[in-house]
Amino acid sequence: MTIIPNNDNNLGHIGSLQSNPARSPVSERISRRSEVLSGRQTVSDLGADASLRPASLKEYIGQTRLKAMLEMSIAAAKCRGDSLDHVLFYGPPGLGKTTLAHVIAAEMGAKIHMATGPSLERPRDIIGLVHQLNSGDVLFIDEIHRLSRIAEELLYPALEDFVIDLTTGKGHATRSMRLPIPRFTLIGATTKAGMISNALRDRFGFVCRLEFYSTEELGKIVRRTSSILGVDITESGVAVVAQRGRGTPRIANRLVRLVRDFAQYKQRSPVDAELAAEALETYQVDASGLDPTDRRLLEILIDSYGGGPVGIDTLAATIGEDSDTVEDVYEPFLIQSGLIQRTPRGRLATPAAYRHLKRQAPYGQLPLDLSVAQEGEEL
Repeated sequence: MTIIPNNDNNLGHIGSLQSNPARSPVSERISRRSEVLSGRQTVSDLGADASLRPASLKEYIGQTRLKAMLEMSIAAAKCRGDSLDHVLFYGPPGLGKTTLAHVIAAEMGAKIHMATGPSLERPRDIIGLVHQLNSGDVLFIDEIHRLSRIAEELLYPALEDFVIDLTTGKGHATRSMRLPIPRFTLIGATTKAGMISNALRDRFGFVCRLEFYSTEELGKIVRRTSSILGVDITESGVAVVAQRGRGTPRIANRLVRLVRDFAQYKQRSPVDAELAAEALETYQVDASGLDPTDRRLLEILIDSYGGGPVGIDTLAATIGEDSDTVEDVYEPFLIQSGLIQRTPRGRLATPAAYRHLKRQAPYGQLPLDLSVAQEGEEL
């Protein structure tokens, strides 16, 4: 097993928020996060993502080390006339796991079959899925950590020996049979690698983590997306959008669409830094890519708890969210940006968080505990 280490009309939405003053601040924050800064795919992304998706590894931007590994493995598999080894992608949503699956299928000249973990509940779901595969095809299972135990166990012989084990009859008449299936490549995607059983994880030849993108890489994506969508944007405008893209291509592409709509509404072109900043401020996305809920979380941590450390459950209750949402949705980017630390004693605001909120840090304020809790540890 090879492990790759770390390295649409949105203006109408604005109008609806302005015309509904009775809407609660909490529901407004959740809506803004789900539609603007969520890494998860929304309805408005479905059509856009398909048109913006690169068709080859050369067109795919970012994840340099991962691309180099895939390029070598794909070339070797094609040279042997064999299918690519099974691949597991994990990392935060919106970083391109589904896109990479499509790119791999295109590079291998194979057909891709799509499924999600929750949809494969019964044995017949798995059997029907694998028996429609042809030799060399790619089977992509999103949210693979949500596979049922029965479905997962049926996949084991399919991944190792390319067979499906079936049983027929009942009692003394029970018979087992082993049906061969064509060689194929399974590509799994998950945002929660820790929830995948060791038995399933060990059957993947490549286990690859997708990293957040740098501002420079997001800038390339913003330029490409703007070109495809016909948005006239200057280099300064590209820099503003990339800076607020939270290191996530899906969010950066979404921001490009919002800026495009805002520029058309204002009847201004090209999109420069001033216009891009004005558009994104309208959606309450600040210069660091934080939204009102992010800023509220930092304000509570600093103003109510003196910068921490404070437990995740206490912090979640204060902002009116459950701890899983805070841990999975809000924290990753704040930690990546160096605004909070996850320590064994709780969450801690860093000096960068004080500077971002223009707060005066207490005298001698430094990160008090540099030891980071293990992922998933309960604090």
